[in-house]
Amino acid sequence: MADVAEQTPIAPMDPALLAKLTGGLGDNKKIGKIGADIGQIYTAFLPDVFHSQTSLSIEVDYEGCESGLMTDLVAKLGKDYAVSDCSLRNWCNNFMIGIGNGFVMALMERMLGAAPDTIMEPEVRPLSQIELDLAALVLDRIAGVLRSSVNAPGGFEAIIEPPFNATGKSAYEEAMFGQFGMLIRLKILIGKVASDFALIVPQRTLLKTTIVAPKPSAGALKKQEEWMEMISEQVKRSQVTLEAKIRLQTLTLKTISRLVEGDVIPFRDAKQDDICVEVSANGAKMYNCEFGRAGDRYMVRVKNNVSTDDEILRHLMG
Repeated sequence: MADVAEQTPIAPMDPALLAKLTGGLGDNKKIGKIGADIGQIYTAFLPDVFHSQTSLSIEVDYEGCESGLMTDLVAKLGKDYAVSDCSLRNWCNNFMIGIGNGFVMALMERMLGAAPDTIMEPEVRPLSQIELDLAALVLDRIAGVLRSSVNAPGGFEAIIEPPFNATGKSAYEEAMFGQFGMLIRLKILIGKVASDFALIVPQRTLLKTTIVAPKPSAGALKKQEEWMEMISEQVKRSQVTLEAKIRLQTLTLKTISRLVEGDVIPFRDAKQDDICVEVSANGAKMYNCEFGRAGDRYMVRVKNNVSTDDEILRHLMG
């Protein structure tokens, strides 16, 4: 009988029970209070922070929170989010913030000069690189409010990694595995466009956090001009892939079917000094150029703009 007892496997402890016993999972009442406290902070302070830096008005409302495994909570955000891996020294090494793509698209239109009443609910899609750069600035402001309301000693700023469309992969995936977290959702309204943003934070961190209302600080709030300069600088650093199209001489189907390696197809305007080139980005034609050579490299020289500056920006941001 003793041998039988020694061979009986010990059933593993339920992960949720183990997390509760070790401070990694709270009860519904505690979780609900933490979510409501953080929601109240954002409702009261984020609109003022945003307006002071952009002169744009937004509204924020707390929608609710839920508990679950971190990886499951990230998946619940869906594909219409821009998400960033975040960390704050002396508080949490791996939490995430997401912003609805619709808000970023509407904000981009406002920054390009569109009147509030002309911006309609956008058809949500993955964000372009320029829009992701703008999302990074928005997420930084959201993280700033969180930073000023939690007990993270040392005065360190939150680190916001470059955001990615929610279909991408988080660098924290392994660290989050098996870890219980909390998803906090807030509605954010700009003009007529309603979207939302969300925080996903390990419960082990939140259960030890003291949440207090931020204290206004002139040094912490940047001026509108500085914020606009940051957006401009982000856009300037964004990489855009250009495509050049040159028309070739018309050939018959019979000739085309017999082309082999080494055959040459002339440009359509081969007899002219300047070969016409159409340059486009994101499928939108932007410039007429001429084809030429500089040293040992082939180049194109811009001759004229097909689109206005505003039209080019709108093409690129999509």
